Amino acid sequence: MTQQRPTVLITGATGQIGGETLKHLLLDDAVAPVAAVRSTAKAAPFQARGIGTVILDFDKEETLLPALQGIDRVLLVTGYTVDMLRQSKVFLDAAKQAGVQHVVHLGACGGDDASIGHWAWHQLVERYIEWHGFSFTHLRPEAFMQNLLSYDGTRAVVSGVIRQYTGDARFSWVDGDDVAAVAAQALMHPQRHAGQTYRLGYDAKSYGEVAALMSEMLGQAFRYDALSPDVFLEDMRAAGAEMAYMECVRDNFRRVAERRVPGIENTYDNFAQITGREPVRWPDFIRKHRDAFAY
Repeated sequence: MTQQRPTVLITGATGQIGGETLKHLLLDDAVAPVAAVRSTAKAAPFQARGIGTVILDFDKEETLLPALQGIDRVLLVTGYTVDMLRQSKVFLDAAKQAGVQHVVHLGACGGDDASIGHWAWHQLVERYIEWHGFSFTHLRPEAFMQNLLSYDGTRAVVSGVIRQYTGDARFSWVDGDDVAAVAAQALMHPQRHAGQTYRLGYDAKSYGEVAALMSEMLGQAFRYDALSPDVFLEDMRAAGAEMAYMECVRDNFRRVAERRVPGIENTYDNFAQITGREPVRWPDFIRKHRDAFAY
């Protein structure tokens, strides 16, 4: 009799981190991944590839418990809104009721003393996961390198100019694909990663340093235009983003620019031990996305 594979539910499966995590899981037959989607239309592409799906909408509580039936492990990824607090609580309550064993939570950066709003919110979710008694792995990624491609649909590099909001401060970065690689390992091998809080940041640079590196590597001139964090907030307002969360991000940018975030440049040496390879650093990321930056 063959043993049934553990089922792994991926929330945010249509997004970047969730989607990349799913790709990693499909390379290994140790688990049976299931994509959480909000509609049958979004389920179709996954089903066409032979990937199981469930309908799950964080804002429709009646979808949670049915979606979690028979699920052993979950990747919890919420959106960039203050609603993440309520959504995470209700989801985790349903997960506990359904018998989920291991939760991998995609949080935010910062140490345990973090006071930037959305960083603190994610840490409250971490504590709630622990309070419920789940086996857990907490992921705390530093700044995503993908922010140089776009943020909430707004392009960051236009005609060689990087428009960002952190002054000339250096801070730690991680490729989102590497975050997904760590998430996949924690989901496939929870016994190795249970009880761990992984800080994920592997290259510290300012935007000015990134622009100089891009100029050197791509043979075109790039420069950094350091804007006020208030410009970011108004851009997000115009884009229709949820403003309570984005006000926290503005506070984050302001504190970074003023060098008021202790440890913001810290990098970590855990990636090779978790995944068996080296993390992506800025030269690798620029090479990988050179077509997106060229003008």
